[in-house]
Amino acid sequence: MSSNSILSIRGVARTFTSAGGLSTVALQATDLEVAENDFVTILGPSGCGKSTLLRIVAGLDTPSEGQVLLDGRKVEGPGADRGMVFQSYTLFPWLTVLDNVCFGLRERGLARAQQLEIAREFLGKVGLTKFAGHYPKQLSGGMQQRTALARALANGPRMLLMDEPFGALDHQTRELMQELLLSIWERERKTVLFVTHDIDEAIFMGSRVVVMSARPGRIKSDSPSPFPHPRSYAIKTTAEFAALKRELTEQLRTEVQAAALA
Repeated sequence: MSSNSILSIRGVARTFTSAGGLSTVALQATDLEVAENDFVTILGPSGCGKSTLLRIVAGLDTPSEGQVLLDGRKVEGPGADRGMVFQSYTLFPWLTVLDNVCFGLRERGLARAQQLEIAREFLGKVGLTKFAGHYPKQLSGGMQQRTALARALANGPRMLLMDEPFGALDHQTRELMQELLLSIWERERKTVLFVTHDIDEAIFMGSRVVVMSARPGRIKSDSPSPFPHPRSYAIKTTAEFAALKRELTEQLRTEVQAAALA
């Protein structure tokens, strides 16, 4: 593990076996180092193992080979040091927005007054203070995902793991959520591993863009982003953004075509 890395993925691979005994390699042996406060986006074609890799880091799945180290300790299951945000909103429908954010804090044994103080702080950061007493069904998709983000951040995780968190949102809401997440990251300086299939999103959000091959997935490239923080959507109109998008698009098209001919 390098001196400035907090996450080290070493030779991690995943093979699934069906009920009929057939084996499918979802993820080839993969190595990746993630530094403190890094924002790494993982881009790849559908079914390439992006989510499998993220679930292994989260401790929700077990690698067939290799290991994941967080702060030098082997990941062997879920933990409060990793906050997970899924594409689906995963809120408890019977709890208010405030109590959804309090849930992890309650499970950690914090006093109710402390839970409420922390939850309200993070609801403020995602712009949902006025909706604390609402239930998930009363919220838009973007508001539900903001609640899920607040819940993850409220637990003070070492890393934030995000599995296509804005994939179900409409285009305009998605762009607003991207800006919101970046503004929070720029303040909180959490380490983020962010899975997406959207090239523009990967470039705009990431300080590094990792491209995976078609299944069985492997890391094909790892490119640093040339854009400084804080960022605005103006970077999308630059020649530098367009050039990087062309390069990544070509990489993905090559992988999709190879998979179709296999």
